[in-house]
Amino acid sequence: MKIGQATIKDIAIELNVSASTVSRALKNYPGISDETKRKVKEVAEKLHYRPNAIALSLRKSRSFTIGVIIPEVVHFFFSTVISGIEGVAFSRGYNVILTQTNEKLAREISSIETMLDNQIDGILVSFSKETTDFEHFSKLINQGYPIVFFDRVPEIPNAISVMVDDYKGAYTATNHLITQGFRNIVHLAGPKNLKISQERIRGYQDALIENGMKIDPDYIVECSIGTDSESQKITSKILKSLPVRPDAFFASNDMAAVGAMLACKAEGLRIPEEVGIVGFSNWQFCTMIDPSLSSVSQPGSKMGAKATDMLLDMIEKKLDPNTITGPVVLETELLIRKSSVRL
Repeated sequence: MKIGQATIKDIAIELNVSASTVSRALKNYPGISDETKRKVKEVAEKLHYRPNAIALSLRKSRSFTIGVIIPEVVHFFFSTVISGIEGVAFSRGYNVILTQTNEKLAREISSIETMLDNQIDGILVSFSKETTDFEHFSKLINQGYPIVFFDRVPEIPNAISVMVDDYKGAYTATNHLITQGFRNIVHLAGPKNLKISQERIRGYQDALIENGMKIDPDYIVECSIGTDSESQKITSKILKSLPVRPDAFFASNDMAAVGAMLACKAEGLRIPEEVGIVGFSNWQFCTMIDPSLSSVSQPGSKMGAKATDMLLDMIEKKLDPNTITGPVVLETELLIRKSSVRL
């Protein structure tokens, strides 16, 4: 169902009455017959009508509450982002309502509708892996509703976003493996529809090219779910099927890197002597496993704080979205540990 699918005018046309009559009937004003109220409400339900929350929020005072939509609460990176969001929001007098989509588009749309119904002043979003059509976001942006995207950035007009330099992070990680003497480097990539995945692939490829190495499509393998079990199965298959056995893995997230590590150990390969491994995100467990995992650190808390400051400035009319020409890009840092150092 599309957001704002029907209006009072649509109901009025259906019943051949005035829009003001429909409005008064929906609000149970006196002077409107019970029969008219019944008909209006029946048509409203049939057309999936609901009040225009955006218009209402513009007419009323602010609720001083913002919404946050993320794919997974348990994800370590998103937990650091939430910490940054709440710190800024509370310091500026706003409450935070958090929902997770579990990577489902339907839950994403439902979350947005619930927040609009409850007069949330603005929304921070990291969209789901299933989201490829951004109409539900574009419609809100075009109506002037405050939205800031973080981490996962949609390529739609007028989107305000905060992201990390995924390209540079991937380039640095791959280049590090090359400097350690690894030559047959597999990239365990994220979902192809996400821009962050595309940028990490691009960084990986450019690092190979600039070191005089060829890009082999068979060495770029999608791990769409991104779990350690998925990666372990994929890595095990790679180790047995490729003509030249890989001597390194650069994973688009740390769980995929752990899966690669488990598969290599199961094959009796020594890390990092025979296989080097680098992840992305720097989850807490990176320093706890053996060997400790090299990873590209993302400034999650800083991302959350920056995105929240921008959203609140938009809500308070301190920031004109039309003056922002592109995404805010934050730097990453490669944290080198035992899993990738052999020289």
